[in-house]
Amino acid sequence: MSYSQTMNTDISETIIALEKKALEKWNQGDPSGYLDLSAEDVTYFDPFLEQRLEGLENLKKYYKPIEGQINISKYEMLNPKVIAMKNMAVLTFTLHSYKADIISIWNCTEVYRLEPNGQWKIVHTHWSSFMKP
Repeated sequence: MSYSQTMNTDISETIIALEKKALEKWNQGDPSGYLDLSAEDVTYFDPFLEQRLEGLENLKKYYKPIEGQINISKYEMLNPKVIAMKNMAVLTFTLHSYKADIISIWNCTEVYRLEPNGQWKIVHTHWSSFMKP
């Protein structure tokens, strides 16, 4: 394995671990995992918004009513893939969330940027729930 392949494998493992840690909190009604991962200049799309949301402060306001309202018993991150170069990484995956007998299926794209302090931060999120059956 070449140095660049090893570096990309390390970045992939790091990004996926960060995402899973944020999902674990989210599934218990705590959006702080994603808020802590988000950069000040983050942009955000999901099907419940009419347009792109911009900035960490707006994301905090958007997530505020969700706090304590989500309780996911189990989730599966399917087919996570990270494409990384220099200080950027793009994570894509399909998420299956289970609550009792209900399954929610989402496609997600997260764009991460390596900050000067060495931390990976989300600069763009896109959630999509409308999938071909």
